[in-house]
Amino acid sequence: MIAPPRLRYGDTIGIITPSFPAPVQFTERYQRGVEQLKRMGFKVKEGICTYESEGYRSSSIRNRADELNAFLHDPEVKAIISTIGGTNSNSLLPYIDYEQLQNHPKIIMGYSDVTAILMACYAKTGVVTFYGPAVVPSFGEYGGMFDKGAQYMRNILSLERTAPFDLDVPEEWTEEMLDWSTQQRVKTFQPNEGWIPLKDGKAQGTLIGGNLNTMSGFFKSDYYPDLKGAILFLEDSFKTMAEEERSLSMLKLAGVFDEISGLVIGKHEHFQDQSAPFSFNDLLLEVIGDTDIPILTNVDIGHTFPSHVFPIGIQVELDATNGTIRFLEDGVST
Repeated sequence: MIAPPRLRYGDTIGIITPSFPAPVQFTERYQRGVEQLKRMGFKVKEGICTYESEGYRSSSIRNRADELNAFLHDPEVKAIISTIGGTNSNSLLPYIDYEQLQNHPKIIMGYSDVTAILMACYAKTGVVTFYGPAVVPSFGEYGGMFDKGAQYMRNILSLERTAPFDLDVPEEWTEEMLDWSTQQRVKTFQPNEGWIPLKDGKAQGTLIGGNLNTMSGFFKSDYYPDLKGAILFLEDSFKTMAEEERSLSMLKLAGVFDEISGLVIGKHEHFQDQSAPFSFNDLLLEVIGDTDIPILTNVDIGHTFPSHVFPIGIQVELDATNGTIRFLEDGVST
């Protein structure tokens, strides 16, 4: 495990758009995200694809890879944060300069489709990457980034809280969808029912994971990390029960649930299929079968807000019996 240097106030953050052209589609919200980062004490440098748009993607595969590589080589840039996810970040994986990242580690953060980049960079280099907020959906929130989310970022990237420590369960959360182009109020929050122990037990391992749907685009390739002994975390958004069965079964067929030491399932943003006569947790247990690993579900990570920042590559302890996750290492160095 290689921990990149911590993010300090006054540092420059490079912004990449590795898939969906969110800064073009949602210009006002993107600008709010940039201003939020500046208010938090950081400088911002926009990538070459920021204002590009080719329908479903910002720019060509090579241009998007060049955007990321330029920031990997830029000594001024201390962290790289994605504008949003999308569908095709996996296209970039053969063209990322992994040697540069390994020799000069720096923070790379995003979520959803950016899972492909985060997991590939860790797999190829051992450098910790960060499953956390993106510029448009997170920092660009109407009325400012949610306080808890901002604190979670500072805790992890700026070492405002140092390991070991247990993650807190937010008192409230939201998955409310408001039109970003016409939004005129802050999202409504609801009480958090907490993290749910699905299978009791305690395990320690390397924290690895991300968006389950995205994993199908590079699963078991050379860009997918070794999961032996890992604490695997998974989250998803706007999927049906049928789609989840397919994705979970992909992991089952590959022997993933026999390799890992524990499983963390994030809140599913707008789960779209409630017609089945069983719950998602029922489905998860059915697919996994007799594998005896601790499982904790309904965790605040991914597409709902606020969400914790999960450093991919650190050692963690999962205590599903007591519903806790303890970070044993910091994801960044001093």
